[in-house]
Amino acid sequence: MAQIKVNDVTFSYEGSFDDVLTDVNFSIDTDWKLGLIGRNGKGKTTLLNLLLGKYECNKGSISTGTRFDYFPYEISEDDLSKTADELAYKWKSEAEPWQILIQMNQIGMDPECLYRPIKTLSFGERTRVMLAVLFSVEGEFLLIDEPTNHLDSQAREIVKGFLSKKKGFILVSHDRDLLDAVCDHVLVLNRKTIEVQTGNFSSWWENKEKTDAFAKAENEKHLKEISKLKVAADRAERWAEKNEGTKIGFDPTKEHDRFLDTRAFIGAKTKKMQSRVKNFENRIDREIEEKEGLLQDIEKEINLKVMPLKHHKEVLILARDLSLQYEGAEKPLFEDMRFQIKQGDRVVLKGDNGCGKTSIIKAILKKAAYKENIPGCENLIVNGTLDVASGLIVSYINQDTSFLSGNLKDYCKANDFEESLFLAILNQLDFSATQFAKNMEEFSEGQKKKVLIASSLITPAHLYIWDEPLNYIDVFSRMQIEKLILNFKPTMLIVEHDVRFQEKVATDIVNFN
Repeated sequence: MAQIKVNDVTFSYEGSFDDVLTDVNFSIDTDWKLGLIGRNGKGKTTLLNLLLGKYECNKGSISTGTRFDYFPYEISEDDLSKTADELAYKWKSEAEPWQILIQMNQIGMDPECLYRPIKTLSFGERTRVMLAVLFSVEGEFLLIDEPTNHLDSQAREIVKGFLSKKKGFILVSHDRDLLDAVCDHVLVLNRKTIEVQTGNFSSWWENKEKTDAFAKAENEKHLKEISKLKVAADRAERWAEKNEGTKIGFDPTKEHDRFLDTRAFIGAKTKKMQSRVKNFENRIDREIEEKEGLLQDIEKEINLKVMPLKHHKEVLILARDLSLQYEGAEKPLFEDMRFQIKQGDRVVLKGDNGCGKTSIIKAILKKAAYKENIPGCENLIVNGTLDVASGLIVSYINQDTSFLSGNLKDYCKANDFEESLFLAILNQLDFSATQFAKNMEEFSEGQKKKVLIASSLITPAHLYIWDEPLNYIDVFSRMQIEKLILNFKPTMLIVEHDVRFQEKVATDIVNFN
């Protein structure tokens, strides 16, 4: 067992406004199953690239005697026609085919997939092949960056089962179910500090809630004590100033009981009171010092808002004996589908990738005469009943973020958003002021997703359709969004594979068999 030591590491990208990581210190063992947790933009992927040696630290050092490998491997356009076996040599040249096949068996894959062109494999199959290659050679510490993004529920369960039997890795993931199932330690990039704890996400979160509650209570106690001390100090100071003014100048006819030697007595008493004021001030400084840092890592409890509209009909979507098929396809995506969405419902579509979840969304958007063009709608054949309430206004988030470019000011103008309100929502989703000055091409994938979520939240609608909205979104923002949905109860149709999210928000789940 070796150790990885990160000592006073600071890193910023060339031309960046701010540091991604500042004075980072921690030590971890290479046989741990480590979950890496933090807000979007806190530097999780950057930290992995520093460990990998892809970047050099601006300051500090990383010391270790182990070798690293990184998931996901890159696949270029030229690579798509190559077999996974050919690409495996490029990804990890020391891996033997028999070693990869052992891992493929453990992750539940047909060996034949290794010898098929990579373009013929589904996204989930590519992920599993890459993981098989990643774990095929012993003696490495593996850096795994969000392996379940875009995977359906079944594929996630397979990956979860595979990783739960492994060790010696860092896992970056926002999937609470996955982190709980596979990790025995967590490395947390807090707002101001970094901590390493034994346990999984849930045990860390339980400890965090207790620590945060204690910090808030201590903060309140210090605030009250500071307030009391300030009042006492102010009262004593005013008394001292008033008393000091009586040392000289008095009228013997009016103050016949005063004598000149009274001045010394008054001076001594004033000096004593001034000393007491100084003690109050010192105690205030100590209280403020003890208060410093208590709330530095507490996640801001900011409630997001959504502005749902009320429709005159109770049932907004009705599907009965529904089947969808694309022109030229041999068979329908599915048949005899039945479900309805009433006002206040939050319906989650659940099924394997390719089963038709996104196609249903496209069909509904087409029927609702959605304002933007949705690719693929024109080739979609709808059989059976799909009724959409007339005049339905839809707010839609799709999976694609590639179209986001330019600055936020121009984005607001193009979409007719009130800029101050839009930026306020992003701020509540943990965007800093420096992010507002950047172009969206510089955002992380999680930050781009937050732009789409903010766009949806700012749009008043009867129905909110979100297609895999949480890919790349950090854990804390996921919990904010869950709270938002439960508070405002908008009518929603959602495709999302996060099991915890489904459990929290769904009023009904439509299963695709």
